[in-house]
Formats: sequence, C-alpha cells, structure tokens
Amino acid sequence: MTSLMIRTLGLAAALAAGFALSACSEAVQAPFNFAGLSPVEEPEAVPAQPILRWSHRSEGPEWTLATMNALASHGEALPDMVPADIESWCPAYPQASEFERRAFWAGLISALAWHESTHRPAAVGGGGRWHGLVQILPSTARGYGCEARSGIALQDGPANLRCAVRIMSSTVARDGVISRGMRGVAADWGPFHSARKREDMRRWVSSQPFCAQSGDMTQLASAE
Repeated sequence: MTSLMIRTLGLAAALAAGFALSACSEAVQAPFNFAGLSPVEEPEAVPAQPILRWSHRSEGPEWTLATMNALASHGEALPDMVPADIESWCPAYPQASEFERRAFWAGLISALAWHESTHRPAAVGGGGRWHGLVQILPSTARGYGCEARSGIALQDGPANLRCAVRIMSSTVARDGVISRGMRGVAADWGPFHSARKREDMRRWVSSQPFCAQSGDMTQLASAE
C-alpha cells in the first residue's frame, strides 16, 4: 500500500469520526418531545383553618376543626343555603367559596359561644338545665339526634359544637333565616333576643375576612 493510499484512508476515517461525533452532539442537543406525556397536576392548596372568636384559647383549633368538619358532613345543608337575612351578617357570603361559607357558620357559632358560656366547655346554666359551649338542653340534643345526649356529654367541646351544627342545619332550613323575626338560629339561642348581644355577634362575624373580603384567610380575628 502506497503512502498516498494510507493518507487517503486516514483522512476518510477522520471525516467519518467527525460526522459521527457531530450526529451524536445534535442528538444530545435536540429537544425532547413531551407531547405524548400527560402533564403533572399540582395538588390543590388546602386553606388554613379560619381564625375564630375562640382561637385565643388552647382548645380553639380543636373546636374549629370539629365545627368545620361537622359543616362538611351532617351540617352540609348550612353552607348550601343563602339565608334571607345573610346580607347583614356576611356581605360576601353569596359569592363566597364553600370553605368561606363554612367559616362563616363556624364563626357565628364561636361568637354565640362567647355569649352563652364565655367559651367555657364545662359551663352549666339555667339551674343545671343547659350545658356546654353553646348551652344545649339534653332533651333538645336528643330530639335532634345529637350524639351527645346528656349534660356531661354536652360538656365535651367538640361534641357540643357538632350538636349545635345539627340543630342549626334543621332550624335555618326550616325558617330560611339566621335571626330575622327571632326564627332560624335565634329560635333556640337566647343571645339573639338581646339587641346588644345580637349586634355584637353580627358586627364581629361580618368584619371577618371570610365575610368582608372573600379569599383572604390570613387576618387574625380579635377575641374577648
């Protein structure tokens, strides 16, 4: 083999290697086609629990969770309703999300509990007749099918609140109002019959983020 042939073969080999490297480089640099893959869905954000009137207490988070869960289960009729007098209680309610509507009802119950028991779960009033955070009569609890049916059972905070949700979901559905004409929630709870207490509850709940500015759940609520 002549030197010219050797040089020619060497040049051809070098060119072939160069083309191979170039093709490899282009393959690496070529964008990957993701068209055939399904997009990865980001998980939905879970809203934080609302700040309610009892949130300053150590039991507050537990009470809030119990009330919000009750409103999503046996009390789901409440957030589905738009009471006729809702405008004075929660202006943003008609356009609010499901979570914000539940927050309103939980907030109303927390405000009611302040006037009924000053947020004391073991409170007993009426000469031993009414029990717990929102002062429920055991016979009333039994009549509405609550799980807590005795005075002692109603002194358990979460059980008392679950019972309150059960009662309200019935009376508000029956009357279509929160307190107008002393019907709805007012039919069973005395603080609504006091103009001063009723206005205090209305003013407090209507000023909360879930009623005043829909979607902003970060504002802290004042507590007595």
